[in-house]
Amino acid sequence: MNERSFLSGFRASLIAQLTRIAVNGLIIIMMTRYFFSPQEYGLLFLAVSIFGSALLFSSIGVPKSAARYVTEYKETAPGQVRNVVRTSFKVVLVMSLAVGSIVLLFRNVIAVAFSEPALGPLLAVGLFYIVFQSINTYLTTLFQGFNHITRSAILTICSNVGILCGILLLVRVGLGPIGALTGYVIGYGLGSLVGLGFLYWTLREYEERPIESGLRRRLFEYSVPLMATNGANILYKRVDTLLIGFFLTPIAVGYYTLAKQFSDFIIAPADSFGFTISPAFGEHKANNGSHQAARIYEMAFEHTILFYIPAATGLVLVAEPTIQFIFGADYLGAVPVIRVFAAFIVLQAIDKITNDGLDYLGRARQRAIVKTGTGVFNFSLNLFLIPVIGVVGAAISTVLSYSIMVALNVYLIHTELSLALSRLARSAALVGVITVCMAAFVVMLLPFVSSLVTLLAVVFAGGCIWGCLAFASGIPEQNLGAVFS
Repeated sequence: MNERSFLSGFRASLIAQLTRIAVNGLIIIMMTRYFFSPQEYGLLFLAVSIFGSALLFSSIGVPKSAARYVTEYKETAPGQVRNVVRTSFKVVLVMSLAVGSIVLLFRNVIAVAFSEPALGPLLAVGLFYIVFQSINTYLTTLFQGFNHITRSAILTICSNVGILCGILLLVRVGLGPIGALTGYVIGYGLGSLVGLGFLYWTLREYEERPIESGLRRRLFEYSVPLMATNGANILYKRVDTLLIGFFLTPIAVGYYTLAKQFSDFIIAPADSFGFTISPAFGEHKANNGSHQAARIYEMAFEHTILFYIPAATGLVLVAEPTIQFIFGADYLGAVPVIRVFAAFIVLQAIDKITNDGLDYLGRARQRAIVKTGTGVFNFSLNLFLIPVIGVVGAAISTVLSYSIMVALNVYLIHTELSLALSRLARSAALVGVITVCMAAFVVMLLPFVSSLVTLLAVVFAGGCIWGCLAFASGIPEQNLGAVFS
């Protein structure tokens, strides 16, 4: 991956993520302010969490395993690329149909388990939701393996535009939460069709050869730890929502979901960053360029914390007026959760530039062990904290578990690439000083916040202070793109 390829891929991925942010933001604002009560909003995303948990079994780790072998074989054995794609796609298609059918058949049983009869009709959409999202995720991940980041970005944009149009149309005509879920199906279906077209043109570049002995076995063997990692990911991102729905109410689910979605908006740049640079780790290692890979990670780490530590601190300070003026007073119950999730945002940003890189470095098994162990810890902590302190307990559990996981994953990257830890520590200390100065300025301005306009003015002023201090620190002057050249 050269500098031009990196910058082109990063721009495309960032545009896709910004589109996703804009679409999700508009959808959430429309749902919370105009269409759904907190009860309906929570019920909708309880169904989405159930589908998300089922997605673990619809892909069983195959997409990332396929992407990993595509990255390897397109350099060493191009004739096997078609075989990797054909085998992996069949598995994803069959498994998604099977899992979606199970959710459809047992929808009423699941609704009774959550003591929410209104959940049953929503789960009826599950078959199509699971099939199309599984294919969509598979194709997005596969194009990352091909290093076609732009095609992956176009697929993401098409999906999100389709979701927006579908939801607004169907909810506007009065179909409620079922219409919203159907809108997601329309978007994922559109993205899947576009992605399959791109895949057809991509595979024309590779000749077909007889399948290599042991290829299927290696593909599935590598998918096992990835499935374990995905399972742990569900323990982090889905099971907490399910437990809140089980122990508490759909309203609590609504508060928690809103807080999590808010954090997802902020994490989008790191998501694009990590998605773009991850294949470079494997490429440089394969070409005996471990030192260059280490430099890429170090500079990515510095740029990430320079943005996200101050951003998370600012979010803690302005959480209450943000919820009040954007989503409405009915959702102020999400404020304590958002404040706890500020720490989660920083941790997740670091994880985004670390997580996939371990897979491309061949450390998927170790990452799976770490994520599974901390995921089980998160689940256990949720069982204890949610009944005791409510929805905030789920946020605290996530932050504690993620802290352990991220620390161990960074250690794994260090053992693979020999990072300059003293340099990273100095950069973190410098970012801490910048954050304290910015926060002090924002605190002085908070009493003047009385409307959305004044809130935006305070955020802008804080951003200006951060920008001046950040550039004075010298970190942004380090050209990450130059490392790829």
